[in-house]
Amino acid sequence: MTFSIVGFDPETGDVGVAVASKFPAVGAVVPWLEAGVGAVATQSFVNARYGPDGLDLLRSGEDPTTACGMLTAADDQRAVRQLGMVDCHGGAATFTGDECLDWAGGVVGTGVAIQGNILAGPQVVAAMEEAWLATAGAPLLERLMAALLAGDLAGGDRRGRQSASVHVKRKGAGYGGATDQLVDLRVDDHVDPVPELQRLIDIHTMLFGSTPESEWVVVDEVIAEKIRAALRAEGTTIAAAGAWDDLLEATLLSWVINENLDERWSSGDRIDPVVLNHLLR
Repeated sequence: MTFSIVGFDPETGDVGVAVASKFPAVGAVVPWLEAGVGAVATQSFVNARYGPDGLDLLRSGEDPTTACGMLTAADDQRAVRQLGMVDCHGGAATFTGDECLDWAGGVVGTGVAIQGNILAGPQVVAAMEEAWLATAGAPLLERLMAALLAGDLAGGDRRGRQSASVHVKRKGAGYGGATDQLVDLRVDDHVDPVPELQRLIDIHTMLFGSTPESEWVVVDEVIAEKIRAALRAEGTTIAAAGAWDDLLEATLLSWVINENLDERWSSGDRIDPVVLNHLLR
């Protein structure tokens, strides 16, 4: 009932899962992941223990192929299960039981496992693999979504569309750096969930992404006046002119917090171009 991709980025250490299905809230069932350990997708007639137990095995040092074999060998209903796993060393494994509903299957490569069941055909998995390979070098979130979108366009779940989700973990990530949760986005019930998920990602990236400080804009008098004009258009009463000053900083910060852009804020006369463009837009 589902197609998914489980991936690892050796450059950042990110692990992630993207999944879509004709099933409500698939993101609450399929993905399991832990920063510094790995990721698991458990699907078909889901054995939810594959998630935490799989991560336990990876944490203890088992490679994905061994861990996958151990999980399925102990399950007397393995014939209807499907499973994908990656670790933080580039290992990966996929499993499709003999009684999973057609079309069902998967592919595996370095740092990636792709699998699906009740699909429109093998072209779904093939398209996902092609998109993953074509985006080599891109951030993990981008690669996962490219694969999910490709699978969706190739027919996806043959019963239709309902939900999708993407999850990426990184050590020290999350709001305030507290949760390791780089991305946790879900579309639980929608007529076209994968494009809707991409829309949410675009919002998330604007609010919580980062721009290298070398690309931040120095606020000279010209830009300062543009900021003041934009803030006035937003309903503030700021009236002073000239270069950057404490009043402008305080007024701009208030707007930034109101717009939920505070993760992109730093005091001083430099501004993230994403914040500036959003204000001037």
